[in-house]
Amino acid sequence: MTPPVRVLTVDDQELVRTALRMMLRRRTDVEVVGEAADGARAVEAAYELRPDVVLMDVRMPGMTGVEATARILRGWPHPGPRPRVLVLTTFDLDEYVHAALRAGASGFLLKNTTPELLAEAIGVVAAGEAMLAPTVTRRLIRAFSDLPPPLLSGVRPRPSPADGPPGGPGDPLDALTRRERDVAELVARGLSNARIAGSLGLSEAGVKSTVNRILTRLGLENRVQIAILVLATEPATEQGDG
Repeated sequence: MTPPVRVLTVDDQELVRTALRMMLRRRTDVEVVGEAADGARAVEAAYELRPDVVLMDVRMPGMTGVEATARILRGWPHPGPRPRVLVLTTFDLDEYVHAALRAGASGFLLKNTTPELLAEAIGVVAAGEAMLAPTVTRRLIRAFSDLPPPLLSGVRPRPSPADGPPGGPGDPLDALTRRERDVAELVARGLSNARIAGSLGLSEAGVKSTVNRILTRLGLENRVQIAILVLATEPATEQGDG
């Protein structure tokens, strides 16, 4: 039997933490192992409890969820894997959400999401994949170019000599092989490893390996950043929010 995903909830409102705890304890595949009311305590609790997933609020007094996310992921003191951070926010255009993605969060959802979608998101990010609130992806990308500093400023493609000459400076994705670019584009469409494997005729292990190579080549932290990079470098073809 697969062990439950161990979750740390972080929110400055006790009512929200209580609601999350009551919602998640009804499930056998999720275990709430701790709670924190601010960013500083979130870092301490994450280091102490080693959860699989941190449900992170962004607007908190003192240390924000953005800074806590960065400290947890970049300062992880243990030899084991770092936890995944899933941001929960009230506002889908909150500037803190963009910063959290740059800090390495694996995705974000709105606080009014359904219990079923929240549980699904926890499982998805625990498996190393990404989860974005369905209603906000295109607006996130459109707002992307206005963010200070933009995510793209940190991208430094590092192609392998075996893959041929690197692309021009205008498109970081030119550093990828054709197969890697195909995978990256499907990641940007929100497909899981299993669905990407079925679409391209690969094994799930092969897809996971390819995603890891993409992250290494482009200097990115996670699948969310792959999606942002792909969508931000595509020609604009759609203007509605859907």
